[in-house]
Amino acid sequence: MQSFDATPQLLAALLDGMEAGLCAFDRDGVITHWNTEAVRILGWTPEEAVGRKGFAGWAARTADAEEVRSRLLAVMDAAGRQVHEFALLTKDGRRVLVRTQSAAVQGADGRPAGVYCAFSEVHAQIDLERSIALSEALFDDASSGVVLVDADLRPVVVNAYAARVLHTSRDALLGRPLGDFLDQGVEELESAMQHVLAEGAPPVPSELWVGLREEGGTRCCWRSSFVRLGSPLGEEPVPLGVGWLFHDITDAKVAEREAAVLRFRSNQLQRAARAVAECREPMEAATCYVDFALAGFAENALLDVLTADGTRLVRAAATPSGGSGPCLPVAGGIPVRYGEGHPALQAVARTGAVRASFGALAGSEPASRAQIDAWSAARRWPDGTVHGLCAVLRSRGRTLGTLTFLRGMGRRPFDRVDAAFAEDVALRVAAALDLAPRER
Repeated sequence: MQSFDATPQLLAALLDGMEAGLCAFDRDGVITHWNTEAVRILGWTPEEAVGRKGFAGWAARTADAEEVRSRLLAVMDAAGRQVHEFALLTKDGRRVLVRTQSAAVQGADGRPAGVYCAFSEVHAQIDLERSIALSEALFDDASSGVVLVDADLRPVVVNAYAARVLHTSRDALLGRPLGDFLDQGVEELESAMQHVLAEGAPPVPSELWVGLREEGGTRCCWRSSFVRLGSPLGEEPVPLGVGWLFHDITDAKVAEREAAVLRFRSNQLQRAARAVAECREPMEAATCYVDFALAGFAENALLDVLTADGTRLVRAAATPSGGSGPCLPVAGGIPVRYGEGHPALQAVARTGAVRASFGALAGSEPASRAQIDAWSAARRWPDGTVHGLCAVLRSRGRTLGTLTFLRGMGRRPFDRVDAAFAEDVALRVAAALDLAPRER
């Protein structure tokens, strides 16, 4: 095998591959090396630069050339590297401010034999420093969450905000699958990241609802943006991972949702009031209020009124038990056989709303349909009922009966806001029913 000394070729390749301009001077200030990046920055070719003494008359103004030369050569008598900023001239006559790092080159005898000088445009250096400063600020003081995940969708960098929102430490998240600390919504999040790796970032932020596993599935809404991270060192962009930037907007979304619900319910009651104005019968007016209240609120409704002696509840109107439909009067006046402690009886006793849910009694084990139906039947409610809300009917200081709203499987339990709405509807229904004795 033929061997040869590759040192000159290797040195030339290293010099031309540098991402900074490089020139070297001998002890007398004569330029001995000039790389490709120096050509890009200043425009002067190696043939035009090598052999010149300093920058005077070509790469620097005459007034600046001597200062540049003396400061560069002074490095031979100093220890370590020195950083300077000079104004140099390009081949087309433009002035370029460059930042240089220079150091002495030792000869074989250990004495300074010259100087090498690496330089780059100041604005490029400032851009790099800004990028580094931005990265550090994002991972320390940013008011939004920043998580970098690798190509396997595992976090590799997590900032303080993200760790705080996820209720854990920054180090605890590193290298773990997203499913280890997110519950609901993790599939949508991972799909979004895979799309970014394959196709690039979506044009607009997305709002993702996720559940925190550490908080028992507590749901949060995060407005999320994604950027694909690619290596700048490869000829083709190589995906290194995804930058996930998000902000917790749960409180705002919940408030927005509640406001929308309140507006809808208020509009329903206004529409009901206009419809009731055309009703001739008190029961027709009462069921009209119930029908408008049911929209989006519950699947079924039961209207029970007290007998004249105030001892029993009688079914006065109800929605169809086998499906959806309007609330219609029930003929016959048959008393409802509610057992002791029934929510409707509690509402009469307390003169307030009472909520009941199957989940509050069933424990942590999944319930069967037969168990749910048995629970519903014990309370004289339609099969499949899971949540009930009983509101008392009060008018002119008297209790007239109860109004019950029922929700089936797949619906959330009634909350305090729902109870307040049911009480509002019950007041209107009671006022309508209170007209019946007057007419008689």
